[in-house]
Amino acid sequence: MTARLIMKLDVVGVEDLGAQVRRIMLRHPRRPTLPAPEPGSHVDVHLGNGQVRQYSLCGDPADPTRYVIAVKLEPQGRGGSRWIHEHLRPGVQAHVSAPRNHFRLSAGARCHVLVAGGIGVTPLVAMARHLAQAGEALEMHYAAPDHAAAPFLAELEALLGPRLQPWLSKASGGRRFDAARVLAGRDEGTHVYVCGPPTLAAAVRAATAGWAPSRVHAEAFVPLADATPPQAFELQIRSTGQVLPVPAHHSALDVLREAGFIVASACRIGVCGACERPVAAGTVLHRDVVLDDAGRCRAMMTCVSRGEGRIVLDF
Repeated sequence: MTARLIMKLDVVGVEDLGAQVRRIMLRHPRRPTLPAPEPGSHVDVHLGNGQVRQYSLCGDPADPTRYVIAVKLEPQGRGGSRWIHEHLRPGVQAHVSAPRNHFRLSAGARCHVLVAGGIGVTPLVAMARHLAQAGEALEMHYAAPDHAAAPFLAELEALLGPRLQPWLSKASGGRRFDAARVLAGRDEGTHVYVCGPPTLAAAVRAATAGWAPSRVHAEAFVPLADATPPQAFELQIRSTGQVLPVPAHHSALDVLREAGFIVASACRIGVCGACERPVAAGTVLHRDVVLDDAGRCRAMMTCVSRGEGRIVLDF
C-alpha cells in the first residue's frame, strides 16, 4: 500500500455544536474539488505536534468542494482533539489526507439500520444524507445521555423525520437503546452499521450474533484492549523468501521499515488501516479494529497485529 495524498487545506469555517464538539470545514486553496469521499470515509489529519489522527467525514458525500469533520474535545485523550480545538481556526491550513473507507454501505442491502452513540454519529451522518438522497430504505437510532450531548440531532431530525429514533437515557422520559429489541426479527436484507462507544458496539454484536457477519458493520477509532503479552514471531517475504524476525516488543511495521520495505502508516494503534498488508500464509493474531472477518482471512495491520510462528507476507 502506498502513502496517500496529503493536501494543505484551508480551514474556512468552525462551528461549536455543543457537548465540546467542534465542526470544521475545509477547502482546497486552489482547486474547486477534492478527492471524492464515499459515505463512511475518514481522513487523516496531520497535526502540528507530529501526531496523526483519524476523523470521519460528516458532510454531504455528494459535495466534493469541501471536507467536514467534527471533533469532540477529549481532555483525557492522547492530545489530538485538544490540538485541533486550540489551533484550527478560519484562515489557517491543515494537512489532510485523501479519504479512506473501511466502513462502507452495502450495495446489496435492502434496508440500512444506522446505530450511533455520541460523537460516533459522524460517519453515520454522511451515510444518512447519502441514503436519504438516494431514496434508500433506512432507519437511524441515536443513543446519547440527553439533547445537549447529541450533536447533529436537530439536523438529523430535519433530514430523516420519523426514520430517526433518539435514545436519550438521561432526558425526562428517556430510554436506553435496546439493541436486542430493535434488531429482532429483521430479514436477511437488513444491514446494521454501528459507531460509538465499545459498549454500544458490543450490544449490537450480541443482538446480531445469529446474523451473517457480512450484514454487521462497525467503525471504531479507539484501539482494541488486549492484555496478552506480545510474543516474538517471524515474517517471510513471499517474493524473495527473506525471513525477518520480529522481537516481542517490536511491531511488524517497524521491522519491515528497518529492512527497507515501504509501508504506509498513520495511527500506529490499529484503527486507521494505512499499514494493511496482504497475508499469503500463517496465523495472524489480529489486534486491529479495522478488518472484518473476510479481511482478516487475507490481510493484517502491521502496526499492531502479530503472528503465531511465521507469517508469509505477499510482498
